[in-house]
Amino acid sequence: MPSPFPSLPSDRRGEIHRIDLDSKVLQDNPLGDPHRRDLFVYTPPDYRADGPGLPAIMVLPGFTGTGEKLLARGFTDASIATRADRLIADGVPPFLMVMPDCMTRLGGSQYVDSPGLGSYATYLVDEVRGAVHDQFNASGKWGVTGHSSGGFGAIHLAMKHPGAFQAIASHAGDLGFDLSYLADLPKLVSAVDAHGGLEAFIDGFWIRRNHSGRDVAALMMLCVCCAYLPDPGASPLPCRIPVNLESGEVDFPMLRELCEMDPIVRLHDAKEADALRALDLIFIDAGSRDEYNLHLGARRFVSGLSAAGISYVHEEFVGGHRGMAWRYAVSLTHIAEVLSE
Repeated sequence: MPSPFPSLPSDRRGEIHRIDLDSKVLQDNPLGDPHRRDLFVYTPPDYRADGPGLPAIMVLPGFTGTGEKLLARGFTDASIATRADRLIADGVPPFLMVMPDCMTRLGGSQYVDSPGLGSYATYLVDEVRGAVHDQFNASGKWGVTGHSSGGFGAIHLAMKHPGAFQAIASHAGDLGFDLSYLADLPKLVSAVDAHGGLEAFIDGFWIRRNHSGRDVAALMMLCVCCAYLPDPGASPLPCRIPVNLESGEVDFPMLRELCEMDPIVRLHDAKEADALRALDLIFIDAGSRDEYNLHLGARRFVSGLSAAGISYVHEEFVGGHRGMAWRYAVSLTHIAEVLSE
């Protein structure tokens, strides 16, 4: 019986480089998270520091994910480095692959600049890209892909930082906030109540070893609030929360304010729409059974792109929100081919 993970010869495998990046923009961030971060960079087989410069593709993991986690091999999944090796062995143009760490005390950063979390978008656009250009033979062409929160991050970075990236891909990215986040508000209320209040829930999360799905959803909702509804003077978290944590009453005006960060809504901003229009590739996909209704968000987003006259590639496949690592092979191929033209 053939192995599901056939090995490539050693000379057809790339290398992983671990960089200790001391960030200036993440110093004194609101949650007290580390400003020294691991940055992992994949260089392909036959990479030469004095050879032709290679395009770079940044990969943004979903909520609770890190660059290091992308390099792990699972029972049914190859590491993303192994996937890159196979793509290049099969003829995909070679590329650098950049895997950052944007973890926070709340499980993620949504890859935004927020006074409730820190300047994670600036960290990626300025410091991470700068470190790669300083230490590797990069061509200056950049792509970014990601899953879930990382998919949102890819779109967000392109819209807020025009010219930093030439190609983006979003796998089941956070789109359609009104559908995807509303269902998590009661989970937040229940989790906070079960653990004796908001502060006790947050502090206890890192003490407990077993986390329920409800607790993880609650933590993500708090991360989202710090990202999109920051309030530096609030305690115990520097954000507003669009639900009463005792009664469960939803503050719909505040929820609508949170939804203004949805890329679907932001397409109405001419400047941000123009930033997407200037890209060489927009790739959007999602599973048709996504548990967070992100396939519906993807449909709405590409409908908005069509209405704005912005070109894109949209795919919907049979599947849910998890077990999507295989889709990285699709986006990496699209991006590498576009950036190498």
